[in-house]
This record gives sequence, structure tokens and C-alpha cells, in this order.
Amino acid sequence: MIMYLLMGLTAAVVSYGATWGARVVGNRLELHMPIRSRDMHSTPVSRLGGVAIFLGVLVALIVASQSFFVKDIYRHNFSPWGVLAGATLIVLVGVADDLLDIRWWVKLIGQSAAALVVAIWGVRMTIVPWVPEPIFLENEMIRIVLTAGLIVTTMNAFNFIDGLDGLAAGVAIIGGTAFFFTAYWVHRNAVLLDYSDLATLLMAVVVGSCIGFLPHNWFPSKIFMGDSGAMLIGLLFAAAGIVSTGQITSGLYDRANGISTVIPILLPFAVLFLPLLDLGLAVVRRTARGRSPWSADRGHLHHKLLDIGYSHRTAVILMYLWTAVLSFGGLAFAVFPWQPVLAADIFATLLMGLVTAWPYLRRGSDEPVA
Repeated sequence: MIMYLLMGLTAAVVSYGATWGARVVGNRLELHMPIRSRDMHSTPVSRLGGVAIFLGVLVALIVASQSFFVKDIYRHNFSPWGVLAGATLIVLVGVADDLLDIRWWVKLIGQSAAALVVAIWGVRMTIVPWVPEPIFLENEMIRIVLTAGLIVTTMNAFNFIDGLDGLAAGVAIIGGTAFFFTAYWVHRNAVLLDYSDLATLLMAVVVGSCIGFLPHNWFPSKIFMGDSGAMLIGLLFAAAGIVSTGQITSGLYDRANGISTVIPILLPFAVLFLPLLDLGLAVVRRTARGRSPWSADRGHLHHKLLDIGYSHRTAVILMYLWTAVLSFGGLAFAVFPWQPVLAADIFATLLMGLVTAWPYLRRGSDEPVA
């Protein structure tokens, strides 16, 4: 645990300092996009925050390769470097989009290229979790295509949710922390000669980098992570999820209260539920209007919270709470018997639903009766 926390701290310190530098460079060179109608800010803000987050991840992963315990992850294993190569490519694509506003299909090509780099040289899906038995993927081409598709989907999900100050970074911190504890817990409770784990390390460094970035990004934001940061976080989350999914048959999840095949499915989707829901709703909404699924609009979940009366900060905190309920609710399945966990999760979800809809319900109750 200590080494993972040290790697997370390294990422946080580097990211915090690098964000200062990105703010100075971005403001002096005016490296920001014109304000758009859907934007929630009224003054130009630098969008180079993703570069700072990436530097935190980069330095932490390089330090980890030479550090006690976690360096075992790199032994005879090119996967960490493959993930880092894909991360480097997606940050370059994101910076180009943040500064030049490239066409959606050009960005999609870039996302696909980065995802393929990870799928070919980094991590790859070998198993599709299913109940009662997982499905093994024998064909290498199918493995690569499914891996790349999952990574692209997750990148866009995080990119879509990045619409309010501090939202994407905070969601990544909360969800990544739950993911980190789950990956760490199953390894410490299994009979292994080597407890080091790539998924745990990736979550430690991405959470650390987002912690270092968030003070600069909290409302009112002084810098944005941009597409480069949001897509980077999505890529790292997807890579960690793929690593965890591939460990289903290793015996690591056999202690998870008899639901070994469910935990790898549940937690990544619980952590990413809000971004994936927002992505799905956006695709349906835009397609129904005859527009490209990648065209921007002001119809995301966080926009809806603002529309029903929540302030900027309150809407972000509400999204944080939803993420905590979903992600730590998923984590609880790995630690406690599933029956009380399911009951507690249902209660928490209903309570959060009531809290979320309260301004709308109160407005309806205030209307005079005819």
C-alpha cells in the first residue's frame, strides 16, 4: 500500500506544479479556445491542464519502474509502457483539439490509433465477464478490436462529462479511489508470490494526478483539463479495467463472497456509470435530432442539474455524491455479503434520486392549485 501511495503522491506533486506552469504558458501565449455558447465560463481559460495531468502520470510511472515492489510490474512485461505510449498519443490528439478544434472524425481517428497502441502493445481483453462462466476470447484480432472499442468508448464518456469546473477530475478521484481499493484488496487477500498489480498502480497515479490538478480546476476554474486530460483519464481507467477483468480466472476474485464473476463487471461500470450514461444519452439525443453523435450541445447531465436550479458548485458536488454511491457501492460487494450491500445500495440510490429531483419537486408543489 505504501509504495502505491508514494507513487500517487509523486503524481500529485508533479501534476500540481506542472499545472502552475501550464497556466502561465497558456495565459501568456493565449492558448485557449474562443468562448462557445455551451461553455459555462465567461472569460478565456487555458485548456492545457491535460498536459499537466499527463506529466504527473508520466513521472510517477517512470519512478515506479525503478522503485521497490512496484517495479515488479515492469519485469518481463511491456504492458505499462504500451499503456503509456497510448496515453502519450491521446494527449497529443487532445492538445490538437483543444487548440485547433479539429473535426470530430479526425479526433475519432486519433482516439482509435491511441486505443490500438494500447491494445497491441499494452493491455488486451482476453475474457468477457459473464454469468455463470466468463467467455474466453481466442482470436487475437477480436481481442484487439474489443479492447480498442472499449477504450474509445471510455475516453469519450469522460470527455462528455467534462463540462463543469472540477467535475471530471473529482469524478475520477472518487471513482478511481474505489477502483484502487478494490484492486488492492483482492490482491492482498489472495495467495500470491507477487502482490504488485498494474491496475492498482494505474489507479494510484491517475488519482494522484487529478488530486494535484483539482485545486487549480475548482470553481471558478483557473485552467481546464481539456480533451487531452479527459481522454487521458478515460484511457487509463479503461486500461485498468481491462487488467482487472483479465484476472477473473486467476483466483483473485474467488474471495469476493461467492460472486467472483460479477465484481469485475460491476465495479468498472459502477465507477463509469455516470460518464457512460451521459455518453449514451448524448448519442441518442443527437442522433434523434439528425445530428452527429459527436456534435456538441448543452444537454448533458450537469447542464440539466443547472437547469432545474442547482448552482455550479452544488451541481458538481451532487455528481460527486452520485459517483461515490455507485463506485463505493460496487466496492462493498467485494468486501461484504451481497444481500445487505444490495439493500444499502438501493436505499442510497433512492435517497440520491430524491435529493437530485428535490428542486423540481419543490417547484411543482409551489404551483397554485387551480
